[in-house]
Amino acid sequence: MRSSVNTLFTAVWLLKPVKRICLLTVVLISVHACNTGSRDDHRDSLSFHVEPAPEWTNLFKRDHGWFGGDGIFAFVPGGNEQQGAAGKEDVVIWFSDSMLGDIVNDSLQPGYTMINNTVAVLKGGKPDSAAIDFYWDTTGKGHPKSVFIPQTPASQQGEYYWLGDGFVNTELNNDIYIFGYRVKNIPGVAVFGFKQTGSTLIKSLSGSQPPYTHTVQFDIPFLADKDADSVGSFGAGVLVNTQKAGAPNADGYVYVYGVRGKNKEVIAARVKAEDIEQFSKWTFWNGKSWTPDVETIQPVADHASNELSVTPIEGGRYVMVFQKDAIGTQIGLRVGTSPVGPFGPVQDVFDTKPDLAASPNLFSYNAKAHPVLSQPGELLISYNINSFDFNNDIRKLPHLYRPRFIRLVYK
Repeated sequence: MRSSVNTLFTAVWLLKPVKRICLLTVVLISVHACNTGSRDDHRDSLSFHVEPAPEWTNLFKRDHGWFGGDGIFAFVPGGNEQQGAAGKEDVVIWFSDSMLGDIVNDSLQPGYTMINNTVAVLKGGKPDSAAIDFYWDTTGKGHPKSVFIPQTPASQQGEYYWLGDGFVNTELNNDIYIFGYRVKNIPGVAVFGFKQTGSTLIKSLSGSQPPYTHTVQFDIPFLADKDADSVGSFGAGVLVNTQKAGAPNADGYVYVYGVRGKNKEVIAARVKAEDIEQFSKWTFWNGKSWTPDVETIQPVADHASNELSVTPIEGGRYVMVFQKDAIGTQIGLRVGTSPVGPFGPVQDVFDTKPDLAASPNLFSYNAKAHPVLSQPGELLISYNINSFDFNNDIRKLPHLYRPRFIRLVYK
């Protein structure tokens, strides 16, 4: 439930999953339209309308086994990042804190549990509940266990992963790379009782199947000696700008975004896809150019969220989607003319208030687009719902803690 980390962690991550009833399906607001300019007149704005995507929202309304999780990122094993890629091969979807158990007659049964991350595979690219399977590891005694567990040289006992974005590296054997945030609980602290202790790049070899029991994990050295809440860390979003990934203006780089500070500033790094493991070859955007000095990094946007997306679309535009101010009720977007902008002003996309009506403790967070699950000319956007009083609300509203979806149709 606390999927991305760093900076906004403190704000966005108090997350203890919660269930938000299907009230959303009805209430998901008919169409929240926003018209602000056209691509011909303003390349830093987007003309669009928004409609509910209840078929995707309902895909994750489940009563047995996996019944909730936050985070949610997706890729296809072939590495195609284009809109519609999910229609051609299976989709791998991963979550951070996940709920497992049984719900009977809308009542959560004893024995439910939370683990820190899970994986799903969706066949056919359509929101068909019969075509999706969920995976997690198990202990020697058969108890549920997270798929990814910190195993780097810097990892410490008691740490666990919240997962960031990831991709299939078509320049390195189609190996899978997912960003992980090492997190540790703070004893005695009920709200925001956790702290990011480091950042990791998790590698699974091409052809690996969930639950990915064999991984190679790399400690990410940048800003490792600094407070992640203040200086940020990388993995909030990934843009694979390569020809094999289907990028329209490919330059061979993977752009890795992070978020830092109370203003939720978005920072950017890039590296050639084939050099992803060579941290000495990473460079950072300092506001004017790319530099190997991470200390000079400057933000490309602000008022974002711990998880976000940057998607290239027609007309040489790049659409950044995020939860405005981390846990605000507005989903926002900015439009830029390169992977690092300059990005235009925030355009409000959708108000999640109706999803929060079931309890005064609920909040929304971590909106992002999923190109591979989208169709051409649209972006399928997810957002998470959680509760400041998770332990109580999850029992009252057991279907609350799962992704919600809207569809943004643009011009």
